[in-house]
Amino acid sequence: MGWELKRLADKNLGAAIGLAAHYRNLNEPEQAESICRDVLAVAPENVDALRTLGLALTDRFPTCWMTLFDEACATFRKLPSDYERTYYLGIAWERYALAQAAGGRSRNAINAFEDAMEHFEKAQELAAKDDPSPILHYNRCVRAVTNSAELTREVEASNEPRYEFGD
Repeated sequence: MGWELKRLADKNLGAAIGLAAHYRNLNEPEQAESICRDVLAVAPENVDALRTLGLALTDRFPTCWMTLFDEACATFRKLPSDYERTYYLGIAWERYALAQAAGGRSRNAINAFEDAMEHFEKAQELAAKDDPSPILHYNRCVRAVTNSAELTREVEASNEPRYEFGD
């Protein structure tokens, strides 16, 4: 087989980013991821592609968090501003925490929510005065922990190591 990826033209990058966002909205993160990789092959520092790729990777955490978390964080670390790096790393930790909670790994979920909230607190300090996003995500994390009997029990009982990695 002699198949090779085709390269996007510079003039197509904006439209491609729009399509990636569209596929994320359709809950098709694999398609969005593929498009972002095509854009980044042409423009490796394209902020919209980096942001969308990182989010598409986190969209897949419920089924693939173990293989995608590090890549999502590495992608977000490439964003140009301190605020965006901090805020989107908070998003990665929040979505990781939700995946851990859904998988019954309460201790991991609690610690990941704490990491997310630390990022959102730092992002709030860096955010524009009219940007409520870090506060809204911080509050979502608090509600996720306090509205879950299993997570609340874990908070009250936990003096064990921060993360469980299994066998």
